Amino acid sequence: MTEGHSQAASIDPELEALPEPRRPWRRTTLGVMVVTAVLSLWMAWSLRAPARFAAWLGPPRELGALTHVQSDSSLENAWVHGTGALGPTSVEYSRPLDHDRYRVAPLEDDARVWVELRIPEEIEPEHYVAPNSFVGRFVPLDAAGLRHGALASAIASALGKPPPSDAWVLVDGEAPATTRWAVGLVALFLAFAVFNVWGVIRLASNAKAH
Repeated sequence: MTEGHSQAASIDPELEALPEPRRPWRRTTLGVMVVTAVLSLWMAWSLRAPARFAAWLGPPRELGALTHVQSDSSLENAWVHGTGALGPTSVEYSRPLDHDRYRVAPLEDDARVWVELRIPEEIEPEHYVAPNSFVGRFVPLDAAGLRHGALASAIASALGKPPPSDAWVLVDGEAPATTRWAVGLVALFLAFAVFNVWGVIRLASNAKAH
């Protein structure tokens, strides 16, 4: 009797008739890994603006009076210096795990340009005097990134009307060196996404093999 025939004869027919073992957690694991990969890619995409800003080289771009600025794609996510008087209306808010407060207000003569200012913890907001010279990241309000994702709705809630659809915000005090954390997070989230996609492919391949 050949070796193949002896192996076939040694298999118990009752064992062959048993259903394949269930793997109830395989689908759950695949689902969790797919969701993790998607969320990781979404987080990396949400942080693309500050990550690109961190790569800025050279000094801030001089804009002069902000009311005379023609906002276009060349200014998006740029490090700029500009001047202007802020209007009387403003919105103040705080961020989780941040002791300082923030104030965002439009220019007095141009409601399309808003400026976000940091109010140090030791200064009472009512005693804070806003400057008229600003250095920071200049970006369309609707593309400012994850940290400013709810800013437009907060302005609408506080002032009773949303900012203009073509509004821009100058984040005063934000420099390329202060946003390098975003580069690290983007790399981390992309690594999560790649690892989970690789894991899904491996698990799916093993399932087909069995």
